[in-house]
Amino acid sequence: MTTPLKPQNTAMFHLQAWISFAVAMTAMGIGIAYLPVSAWIRAFFALGGLFLVTSSFTLAKVIRDRQETESMVNRVDQARLEKLLADHDLFRPEAV
Repeated sequence: MTTPLKPQNTAMFHLQAWISFAVAMTAMGIGIAYLPVSAWIRAFFALGGLFLVTSSFTLAKVIRDRQETESMVNRVDQARLEKLLADHDLFRPEAV
């Protein structure tokens, strides 16, 4: 039984993801810092942005964990089916 190769991201894809995250966070921080409003409103927006980022990370982790669990269940089900098919030989004469 061969296991399929797990797709892997390249180092450049990781770098691009981190750079885009850093640029987005920096732009959001600069935008909030230069808003023409009071400090309390800027702090509220900053906390809202921080909450949005942390909840996005949590959502991404939950989705990844669910996909990994489904992948594991599918592999176990496939192994059970292969064992069942290997044990049940259609060309074997039945004992009378």
